[in-house]
Amino acid sequence: MDIHINKNNIGYYSTYLTVEKAIQQYLQQNGYLKIDLPVLSPTLVPESYLEVFETEFKYLNNREKLYLTPSPELFLKRLLVSGIGNCYYLGKAFRNSDPNATLHSFEFTMLEFYKLKADYMDIAEEVLNMLRHIAAIIKKSKITYQNQTISLDKWEKISVAQAFDKYADISEAELFDKELFLKKAKIKGFRTSGYTYEDIFSQIYTQEIEVNLGMNGYPTLIYDYPKEFAALAKLNPDGKTSQRFEFYMAGVEIGDCYSELTDWQEQEKRFSEEAGKRTKSGKIEHPIDKGFIKALQYGLDDCAGIAIGFERLSMIFANVTSIDRLKLITIR
Repeated sequence: MDIHINKNNIGYYSTYLTVEKAIQQYLQQNGYLKIDLPVLSPTLVPESYLEVFETEFKYLNNREKLYLTPSPELFLKRLLVSGIGNCYYLGKAFRNSDPNATLHSFEFTMLEFYKLKADYMDIAEEVLNMLRHIAAIIKKSKITYQNQTISLDKWEKISVAQAFDKYADISEAELFDKELFLKKAKIKGFRTSGYTYEDIFSQIYTQEIEVNLGMNGYPTLIYDYPKEFAALAKLNPDGKTSQRFEFYMAGVEIGDCYSELTDWQEQEKRFSEEAGKRTKSGKIEHPIDKGFIKALQYGLDDCAGIAIGFERLSMIFANVTSIDRLKLITIR
């Protein structure tokens, strides 16, 4: 890897700074407290779908493993339990085994905020209002991205089940029956041998669903994911889906939100399952954040939170096709 200075990005970086200012202005005006957080932790939330960076603290003969945080979640939820109120973090996050690409970087900036007495659909309205505020600061009533016009008048809303039916010809009955789902995936030409339901779902989602999202003149809110994709989210009364949404603009995933799981016993069970998946897949085995489970035992009020890829969002407003165009220094 090498260090690159990107002088030609100064104009785009200016938009990046304007978006950052607008976001912080909006959140602080609406009662969110900005939190500065560590980026190293001795424990993490186990998440089977991502890899982490491992390092070591050394002092004389003492050694302690530490991990770069892939999100600020484990800290922010502790603060919610302690009574800090609505809050947000805007800073660095790290994910290993994620190669540099137009939409990915192993070191990136994440916006994550939490709202008490709210569910995922309340956050959806908050996000739409925030996007409108950014557009107003930039003095754009509509966003133009790669010759596509995106109106912020409303969400285009579609459930995951509706999206699979519409774009992949997979019915709701097939989607939520693993045997039927894998059979349909095989008929469609996807390789299924040796792959899990989650693996096949992700393949079809990426190739047939994602490319259609945020492409109809509005940002798309796709919601109610299968419970297998909800390690920290509340489930819906149907027992099959979670209170989770992602939102897209012009085919680009920008944010991931859910109504937070507050049942510590259920959370402990899911952590164990996720840790098992990490071990099975050969990922770095890190200590589970059991302190987070203890915090939930004290009681977390009903709330919802969202994680937004800040570079990706800024990329849309700057009308560039790569997050690198927003950086003055890149490491490759």
